[in-house]
Amino acid sequence: MHIVAIIVFLVVLFGPTIWLKSVIRAHQEDRSDFPGTGGEFARHILDQLSLQHVRVEATSRGDHYDPMDKAVRLTPAHYDGRSLSAVVVAAHEVGHALQDRDGYKPFVQRLGLVRFEFWLVRITQVLALLPLVGAFGSGIPHLVVISFLLFMGAALLTFGVRLINLNVEYDASFKRALPILESGYIPPQDLPAAKSLLQAAALTYLSGALITFLRLLFLRR
Repeated sequence: MHIVAIIVFLVVLFGPTIWLKSVIRAHQEDRSDFPGTGGEFARHILDQLSLQHVRVEATSRGDHYDPMDKAVRLTPAHYDGRSLSAVVVAAHEVGHALQDRDGYKPFVQRLGLVRFEFWLVRITQVLALLPLVGAFGSGIPHLVVISFLLFMGAALLTFGVRLINLNVEYDASFKRALPILESGYIPPQDLPAAKSLLQAAALTYLSGALITFLRLLFLRR
């Protein structure tokens, strides 16, 4: 019974990421019927939506939208590719640009929390060294307690960010990117595969939330 539970848990934890990579690979082949690359598609959609100020760039750091630089960034395979994966991923990242334009509340909340999380995690990493300092002096234990509480706070904040991220990703995929794709930019027969790509991408953030939850459980023991 324990083995079954472990297998189910591992599937839930790592399944979405494996599924996403599998779905992307299945639709990574260039299509001669697509008029442009993922990068060109993103540029076209942004221009159509009066977002000419948002840049479209190639990156080696993973597909993402940078709200600070106002840039949709795509990996070379999606920036230069004419595949269904390239077009769908580009549409998803454009969805984030639309969230930024509209001031979508969860998107704004995520941005603020991520900044706070960055500094809180850095502080806890420094304070994690306090037990070593405590070996050479007195009066340190209370600082170790503070360090532990801050670490717990950072873990809880990270978990909250992951949950907000789920909402942000699903909105970008299904309320913004999918309507664009359904408006005639891809053939109707490709829509089921496009939905699978969008679904898989969103579920990878569920894995992140589960990992954070596990860390919280570990700290309680």
